[in-house]
Amino acid sequence: MMHHPELHATAEQGILNAPAGILRSADAWHLFHQYQPSIDAPARWAHQVSSAAPYDWDICDDVLAPIGDETRLRAGSVISDNDELDLFFTSVVGERSSVHVASIRNIAETLEEVSNDALHLDEHVVRHGEILGDTDKYTDFRSPCVIAKDDGWLMLCVTGPSEHPTLVIAESLDRRTWNVQGPLTFRGTTNIETETRLVAPRIIRLRDELSPNADEVFDILIVTLERDGIDHSGYLVGALHGTTFHVRTPFQRLDFGHDFTRPRNTNTLDRTTYGRAALFGLMNGIGRYDDPTTHPSLTTEQWANCLSIPRLTTLEGGLLFQTPAFGLPSAVAESDYARMWTGLFEANDGEVTVTLYNPDDSIAAVIRHSGDHLALDRSMNPHHHGSPVARAELIAADTDALTILIDGSTVEVFADGGMATMASRIYFNNICSHLEIEATGGAELHQCYEVKGTKL
Repeated sequence: MMHHPELHATAEQGILNAPAGILRSADAWHLFHQYQPSIDAPARWAHQVSSAAPYDWDICDDVLAPIGDETRLRAGSVISDNDELDLFFTSVVGERSSVHVASIRNIAETLEEVSNDALHLDEHVVRHGEILGDTDKYTDFRSPCVIAKDDGWLMLCVTGPSEHPTLVIAESLDRRTWNVQGPLTFRGTTNIETETRLVAPRIIRLRDELSPNADEVFDILIVTLERDGIDHSGYLVGALHGTTFHVRTPFQRLDFGHDFTRPRNTNTLDRTTYGRAALFGLMNGIGRYDDPTTHPSLTTEQWANCLSIPRLTTLEGGLLFQTPAFGLPSAVAESDYARMWTGLFEANDGEVTVTLYNPDDSIAAVIRHSGDHLALDRSMNPHHHGSPVARAELIAADTDALTILIDGSTVEVFADGGMATMASRIYFNNICSHLEIEATGGAELHQCYEVKGTKL
């Protein structure tokens, strides 16, 4: 079996739990993620770096591990201020959680020397302790997202019991002393009024490329709904005033595949222009309900879970569009077994079908684009027997398009310029050996090309 992806970030060993924070400089991407070195080990934070394009990840020393009475560390966010980085993370002691902060004076220093010990902690990381803990009104602070705001800083995080979490907002002038402003509330239709389990909150800010006011910047609230054991990650567009989010676009799914959850935004070392953002998601559709021991990758290759490739995200007409980060075709061509297929076509009243095959000519998955619908079916695959078909509605476009990335046991689909995306784990029998493309019912394929790894 060859389940391990080449272009997607995975843990060096053990189980990747979630992306924690991502930072992009002029010449590198720095990825921080929560992971367990083994199934029984407490969760900690790892650091990986990829130069130029974000597809060739090198392992750095871990940056955070439990100390004292801590039983595990959970995800958070990373902020840069000039050359200094702050790592905001969730510290868990027994059944209680709180938000802590650590700092790195200069990120470049963490790359100078890397230990051969997989559990070695980077000496450049300095922990500063708790910044948000239990109060009379709120308990169990966790999953912090920190962004710059006016002349200070804003934190959005989760509090309360996991069965009925509450999102709250805190503010700070120095990122060390924080004051809770109150719970996040909404004004306007959200489409999630009856949802009771909103987790993993993020806020990004973008200009709308189709807005007549080119200077207007919108707040995009990204949340994950825990619904009947399945994660549904999505976003709302609007404006955050104080603790109230004024809704312009109600909740929309961020990805329609089987395995995309708890996305994290990428911060930058340079000036933010609000033109686009980069998002990573965990490729695991059930989040904290997952049992890593059921993953074939853990049984055969001692790892479980990976992150999606980064998606360059823009706001157009109140909706998010996601496309692969730059450099993907070259990265696929330099890999061993990855594949990428891109096609431009007119679906008309027909359908374009892309079938993914195993080396024994059995079908591993089928992707269908019918103009106004996108579907990914893996139910015929013995590894995914009974899996529901992933479906998404599409907006009518002048030209229909598909980009499909196959990398180890990951498949990511980008339709119609990023209007809809699907990320799914698909276990092949060793590798995806070939694709078959068929246009039926009046569909016309205008042009297409495929990029393959060097050993295919």
